[in-house]
Amino acid sequence: MSIVDGVVTYLEKQRPQLDALARDIWENPQTGFKETYAARLLVDALRNEGFRVMAPVAGIGTALVAESGSGAPVIGILGEYDALPGLSQRACAYKEPVDQGAPGHACGHNLLGVAGAGAAMAVKRMMETHGIGGTVRYFGCPAEETLMGKVFMAREGVFEGLDGVLTWHPMYANTLWAASSAALNSFKLSFHGRTAHAASAPEAGRSALDAVMLTDIGVNYLREHVIPEARIHCMVTHGGEAPNIVPEYAQIWYYVRAPKRTQVEQIYERVLNVARGAALMTDTSLDVEIVAACHEYVPNRTIQQALLRNMKEVGPPPFDEEDVALARALKATLPLGMAEDALRSYGVTADVVGDPLCMNVVDELGTLSAGEVQPVSTDVGDVSQIAPTAQMTACCMPLGVPLHSWQAVASAGSGIGRKAMLFVAKSLALTALDLMQDDTLLTKAREEFETQRGGTAYECPIPADLKPPTG
Repeated sequence: MSIVDGVVTYLEKQRPQLDALARDIWENPQTGFKETYAARLLVDALRNEGFRVMAPVAGIGTALVAESGSGAPVIGILGEYDALPGLSQRACAYKEPVDQGAPGHACGHNLLGVAGAGAAMAVKRMMETHGIGGTVRYFGCPAEETLMGKVFMAREGVFEGLDGVLTWHPMYANTLWAASSAALNSFKLSFHGRTAHAASAPEAGRSALDAVMLTDIGVNYLREHVIPEARIHCMVTHGGEAPNIVPEYAQIWYYVRAPKRTQVEQIYERVLNVARGAALMTDTSLDVEIVAACHEYVPNRTIQQALLRNMKEVGPPPFDEEDVALARALKATLPLGMAEDALRSYGVTADVVGDPLCMNVVDELGTLSAGEVQPVSTDVGDVSQIAPTAQMTACCMPLGVPLHSWQAVASAGSGIGRKAMLFVAKSLALTALDLMQDDTLLTKAREEFETQRGGTAYECPIPADLKPPTG
């Protein structure tokens, strides 16, 4: 039996186990650094398949590394399993939380982590069956939604020694994620002043809230003088206790995003200068807390093309009439024009990708294409700065359904998501095996990576003393 047939046959036999894992994680959602349930399920499943599992790793209770084989090449496959707060939802076409206010898998990470694990299992089986040398390594990565899990892991050297990395993300289309993404700094500015009665003795007070408001005014003026691709957004997390009390403490939380890490650092420093000026104007003091930071994603075109070939070899998810009916019903709940907006962002018509589900494999699409920069951020970016990395997307939700919505939760818990998950597992496994067997492919990927990096070494963007949350 050929390797392609072997991977497909093995994963089809594993389908009930993988479906059950994805469904179980979907039914027991936990947010970043708290994903104990999903991590335990994956550790057990991988150990049962004969993997050497290290858990926890990097000081994170819900991070894990599972390994099989030995020596070079070492191919990594990433997995995630954190949910989003407040998005609990049943797998149905109307809004109905399972538990009001509870988390939900609105980004499909219940599928993401299991597809990667399934791919690693298939690679291990083919290595044993066909005598293929090398090492396959699955990384269970917590807290992607806070952009921190992989960054902490990278700081501790968890991704060192990899020759190639594969991953994916649930979306609408079956295609490559060939675009870059934005680097980011997430940070909180806390101002400390002096309380006083706002009516009888305002001169005695020093308002921390005034400092927050002056900072945001200054940042609004700054927006005119940064690159158009940058994004600066914020929220006031604390503004005081009551109008008649001069606030002695106030805090504002900023995200700064830009296409390159160096651009983020420059804009970040300018925001800090604005905050320092606001503190000086209000006679308050300023504390700066880095919450999260990540690099931009750098796709490896060499591995991407191998991945695309295997996606086409496997073929798109085999959606049936039940899947299409659910997709149509979910799409009908969207505001008018959302599906059309999605097609415009992809730069295609519905005839090309399918409606309401993507029924084929598309080379590249719109904002996901090579040369584009997604305005969103991902901690996969830090991994891509350490080793050649490629990722794909798969149709896990109907046309127009946005991530981080109740409709996305419903779709990720349905047969739509699980069929996409198996398509991904097959595609990733075949690509990992190609990298293990084709020295020329691996050498070309490494040469491209070295050219992209320009001889620079990875530098972790978070402070050395920042500790992972305990969950």
